[in-house]
Amino acid sequence: MAFHYRNLSFFLSLLSLSTLSALSLSAFSPVDNYLVDCGSTVDSTVDYRRFVPDSSISARSLSLRNENPNPNSPQIYRTARVFRQPSKYEFPIRDEGTHMVRLHFQSFNSCNLDWNSAQFHVLVNGFVALKVSNFGGGDVLGPIVKEYLIWVGSGKLVIHFVPDKKSNFAFVNAIEVISAPKDLIADTAMFVNSEKVLGFDGLAKQALQVVHRVNVGGPKVTPFNDSLWRTWITDDEFFNSGFGSKRIYFGGRIKYQEGGASREVGPDNVYNSARVIRSTNASIPNMNMTWVFPAIGGYKYLVRMHFCDIASISLGLLYFNVYVNGNLAYEDLDLSKATNYMLASPFYADFVVDGDDSDSLTVSVGPSNASVPFAIDGILNGIEIMKLNNSVGSLVGEHCAEWVLRSWPKAHVSLLVPLIAAACVLLSLSVVTRRRIMKKKEFVAWTKLPVDVSEVNAKHGNTQP
Repeated sequence: MAFHYRNLSFFLSLLSLSTLSALSLSAFSPVDNYLVDCGSTVDSTVDYRRFVPDSSISARSLSLRNENPNPNSPQIYRTARVFRQPSKYEFPIRDEGTHMVRLHFQSFNSCNLDWNSAQFHVLVNGFVALKVSNFGGGDVLGPIVKEYLIWVGSGKLVIHFVPDKKSNFAFVNAIEVISAPKDLIADTAMFVNSEKVLGFDGLAKQALQVVHRVNVGGPKVTPFNDSLWRTWITDDEFFNSGFGSKRIYFGGRIKYQEGGASREVGPDNVYNSARVIRSTNASIPNMNMTWVFPAIGGYKYLVRMHFCDIASISLGLLYFNVYVNGNLAYEDLDLSKATNYMLASPFYADFVVDGDDSDSLTVSVGPSNASVPFAIDGILNGIEIMKLNNSVGSLVGEHCAEWVLRSWPKAHVSLLVPLIAAACVLLSLSVVTRRRIMKKKEFVAWTKLPVDVSEVNAKHGNTQP
């Protein structure tokens, strides 16, 4: 078994160093970069990023403005686009590959809407991304951002908003559609369960929803301080155990390497802080650091763990084990080897696991049999957890996108019945009247249509010679 996991260690080291693209020292500049302030008629600026209005989207939707906004609220949350029937945004795509899609939501006081009626689905390029059943119970909530990573292989990305019923509505405050760096999502990860660790292929073309993104041991990282405009929250509410562990901070330069984890994979502010297990004597601590995250059962999850040895005084002193859901995922992780023997150089590992009935997912690191006394015996800098779509292409249930679109009521039967009855009465009267007129006429010339008119010509009103 030990040989098996050491082979795994070698495989993941190669994965990190061979499948990631080279580091660009310049700021990331996405090919596709759509920032939309929904319901607005003027541009908005958030963190030096310009959001443009969607005022020309559709006459069938409603533009809503908050007449009493919080003065500290970003401008994109002061308006909303409201949909009473299925509607969509279409974004032309020039850069094939993974795209980041962020949907911004915030309700506000309005005499025109009952937020209890905000019940809808959101579909993104054929995936069911979100189902809103009762937005905040009708209460006014702070901003909510839902983030997805979606593969786009065609020339457009389409986002549908579908109210559940005619009495409901959908809404959105802002939308971001941004082409991701090519090294952000590798196509291969390791699938981990209680019995085995296997390769997991085809990851890049799954729909991924970011459910947790945590800066371990460090402060909150805001979009302004992340080259992909992400938010990393602190790990305090998820950190479950680790008596004797310590937070550390690093004031030096993070050494991004060509072929290694780039600044877009994880920013400096994630890699320059960590929690560690430190051996202060000749004995190795018998402990793990563990984080517990809410996770809905019935889905697979991508667990990305970020590492950067900012604590060791020398190379070759840090070895530890990695566990996901209590299962050994990586034995004797050697960060010196994984980073081509360079301290303060970032590395990450991707694992896919099944969500279980406990509705939680655990991540742990702790000393291994190779750990060294008087040294660091475990470290973790960041954690990202992303939900994968299920077998029907949904992130929120057992219905596919086609079902959601077809379930929209086309018309009410109660209205159709009298309309059909009235039409039948009018048609009957017309037939009776025409018969009376025909009887009064002595002769009416008529010509049969040719029986060999082609379907195409018939549709265009043309007859064959």
